[in-house]
Amino acid sequence: MTKNITIKSAKPCYDHIGGKLGEMLLKMFIDEDWLQKTDPTDKHFFITEKGQTEFTKLGLDLSKITS
Repeated sequence: MTKNITIKSAKPCYDHIGGKLGEMLLKMFIDEDWLQKTDPTDKHFFITEKGQTEFTKLGLDLSKITS
């Protein structure tokens, strides 16, 4: 028996996740206070203390982030 599976788009964009999945993940990380900006006009985010805890729980090695 074959299951009907709806395929959702998750595409790579250079060295990160782009597309709708990337947008949804970013929104969740901001909403859950895992990521913040120092200045709302800046395009860069920083990982909050909560984010460091939660990303580590997911098994991510944050020491590999260089910038």
